[in-house]
Amino acid sequence: MDRSNGLSYRDAGVDIDAGNALVERIKPAAKATDRPGVMAGLGGFGALFDLKAAGYDDPVLVAATDGVGTKLKIAIETGLVDGIGIDLVAMCVNDLVCQGAEPLFFLDYFATGKLEVERAARIVEGIAAGCKASGCALIGGETAEMPGMYQGGDFDLAGFAVGAMERGRGLPEGVAEGDVLLGLASDGVHSNGYSLVRRIVEQTGLGWDAPAPFADAPLGEALLTPTRLYVKPALAALKAGGVHAFAHITGGGLTENLPRVTPGFGAEIDLASWRLPPVFAWLMEQGGVAEAEMLRSFNSGIGMVVVVAEETAEAVTATLTEAGEAVHRLGRVTAGEGVRYVGSLAP
Repeated sequence: MDRSNGLSYRDAGVDIDAGNALVERIKPAAKATDRPGVMAGLGGFGALFDLKAAGYDDPVLVAATDGVGTKLKIAIETGLVDGIGIDLVAMCVNDLVCQGAEPLFFLDYFATGKLEVERAARIVEGIAAGCKASGCALIGGETAEMPGMYQGGDFDLAGFAVGAMERGRGLPEGVAEGDVLLGLASDGVHSNGYSLVRRIVEQTGLGWDAPAPFADAPLGEALLTPTRLYVKPALAALKAGGVHAFAHITGGGLTENLPRVTPGFGAEIDLASWRLPPVFAWLMEQGGVAEAEMLRSFNSGIGMVVVVAEETAEAVTATLTEAGEAVHRLGRVTAGEGVRYVGSLAP
């Protein structure tokens, strides 16, 4: 059989050269995330990390994995992909600190129908920026070009983060009735509830390039504000002492995430202790979303809750404020189960 004009992998839609070009393009961004413990660069079949070099004596490893959800649809439709990698990192590393762990390294998975090197590089450079801001190294990943699986410019992202803590220092620990709940402000919708967000936007008839009614930016850009990275402030608070738990407020909102770190107890939250940010007020009004649904679907302005002993609440608040966080005293840990709300959400 004459194979001189036979098919190639590129003919089938997979460009190996583009994949190689992407690896070369992102190497500097990955290199910029190096930290003690990293043993090798990109390109191997696996990534190596030395826990002893990272300063641990008797470490327990903690792992977390996540994606970005349908927020990706807005990024794809607007072409504004630069911050979506930060979202990916934040969704993983913010979870790690809730266990009391320091994020050490991160790996990403990027899948698309046709690899566009420039766009892919912007996404991975965003991942690297999130890693650097969190003190963890981007030490590996996978890019998959899968024609027929993804249509047009569609792509998907998944992230995998590993952290460590010394044995016996995990969270939650010591949660007790009377503990104070400190809420750290979010930077917007973060990376949850976007199926509802997109449904509300569809009902308004607004395009992604329309001025956002709640911000001085186009609607798509405003809704793509990256998830806030709480790692360094949280670790500083943990080092200061008195922290009994962290709760990352993601899907399920305050209603479902706070009980995950207060086992055997309930919580009382004063909804007047913070102002509902404009983006949530707009979503609530345009979608006719009930207050209970807001508190269960979105972070509603509180991206992380810190559970602290009463006697250390002021010191921890000062540490978090110094680290750049806007801190709200939300309420207390109570007897019973579940979250009880007092007052109502107000913009």
